[in-house]
Amino acid sequence: MKPGLGWLAATLLLQAALGAGPQPGGRAAAPGWRRADNGSGGAPPFLPARFHQEDTVTDDLIPEDGRGRAGGEEEEEEEDYLDLDKILGGDGDDEDYADVVDAAPEADPAGGAGGVLRLFQGKTRLQRLNLLNARFAFRMYRALRDGANGSDNLLLAPVGISAALSMVSLGLRGGTRRQLLGPLGFEDFVNASDSYDGRTVHGLFRKLTHRLFRRDFGFTLRAVNDLYVRKGLALRDGFRSQLREYYFAEPQPADFADPAFVAAANRRVRGLTKGLIKEALADVDPATVMMILNCLYFKGTWENKFPAEMTHKRNFRLNEREVVKVPMMQTKGNFLAANDHVLDCDVLRLPYVGNISMLVVVPHKLAGMRALESQLTPGVVDGWRRSMTNRTREVLLPRFRLEKKYDLVEALRSVGITDLFDQNGDYSGMTDGKIIIHQFKHQSTITVNEEGTQAAAVTAVGFMPLSTQVRFVVDRPLLFLVYEHRTGCLLFVGRVADPGRS
Repeated sequence: MKPGLGWLAATLLLQAALGAGPQPGGRAAAPGWRRADNGSGGAPPFLPARFHQEDTVTDDLIPEDGRGRAGGEEEEEEEDYLDLDKILGGDGDDEDYADVVDAAPEADPAGGAGGVLRLFQGKTRLQRLNLLNARFAFRMYRALRDGANGSDNLLLAPVGISAALSMVSLGLRGGTRRQLLGPLGFEDFVNASDSYDGRTVHGLFRKLTHRLFRRDFGFTLRAVNDLYVRKGLALRDGFRSQLREYYFAEPQPADFADPAFVAAANRRVRGLTKGLIKEALADVDPATVMMILNCLYFKGTWENKFPAEMTHKRNFRLNEREVVKVPMMQTKGNFLAANDHVLDCDVLRLPYVGNISMLVVVPHKLAGMRALESQLTPGVVDGWRRSMTNRTREVLLPRFRLEKKYDLVEALRSVGITDLFDQNGDYSGMTDGKIIIHQFKHQSTITVNEEGTQAAAVTAVGFMPLSTQVRFVVDRPLLFLVYEHRTGCLLFVGRVADPGRS
């Protein structure tokens, strides 16, 4: 019997265009930011010796062969893992749990800061950051949904989007910075505790990178943050050092008018995603002055495999009028599941080997998807998880592959982030030049199958155990969310309206 594998990949491209000519020279980091490199301008001393040797830096910390980056270096031991926790501001997760957050208001009908603070209780700092990343992801998901047809499939890789925006925020100042941090939820995070400040958020993104992109959890998860700048554009020294310190991103000069640059960037993404994303860049505007290219690749093996011989064509109901035949995988095992009577849906947890799972959410009514999407929040997902029960179930799930490309500029505008994309943007922490972001492209791919044919990247009130059902049949449009459990990181979120379309 062959193992069931899932491959997911995503790339995110952020391009900035020149508004006015840059001026040479760099300055020190903006006040309020603490340098962690002892003033040397280089990488912090606890990074691998040759970590920044490549032209661009990946978060691919431990190669698949188990050897270190420098050729023969030993794999990081658990002691290093714990030491990094201490270096980044705490003595591990125990101290994270001891953090005290301000009391939340009694009522929070809008689901704003008060609701977030309630969710923060009992969570580590990494989990709190990922709650905010998920909240922002669901807002972005709804913004994309509003611009799509109800019959369209959707797919996002939220952690890459949040990381790219957080990288950009290092170079923003004034109202532009506040306008970005508000929708991201980072202001809520900083205000939750007297011990938090802006450095805490960026330090946690660094810590998240270290936690996720190790190879000893039974799955493969890789990421890359590449930053290219037009030759001659002077970036501030403080911006450069903070990118290196927190996001492992080393700015590299590029000639955006040279077709060879596009070819080289595409080769890099193609290699990282094992060929799943073949053309991250179709072309590049020669006026581009800066580009952030963020990629994410995940490959996981199902704990409960879907035997290939059990896959058969079965009915899938697209809507009240249309039914199509799709390959339906089938397996039997112990699965966690729940029924949400408030949102009128069933939820199933499909675990991969390791700490990652896919949550499959199926509305009871064919017309119920939009209402479900509108209510999707971290609190709702937390309620699903806590209300699940484990029992033997027969699961039928369509085999599907999604590949989606978006320009996220309009979606970001719709959630209140506008200055980045016009002349009002204050990038003075990044460069003296007047620049704007004119593209924010996101491409992601996911394949869910039984054999692993390679492809790509609230409360419990109203819930009851799904104990009366022994079959979980996904024969209608579904939502799915891919989570890493220890950190609470939402890696992918999507909608399968038609398994026969990508």
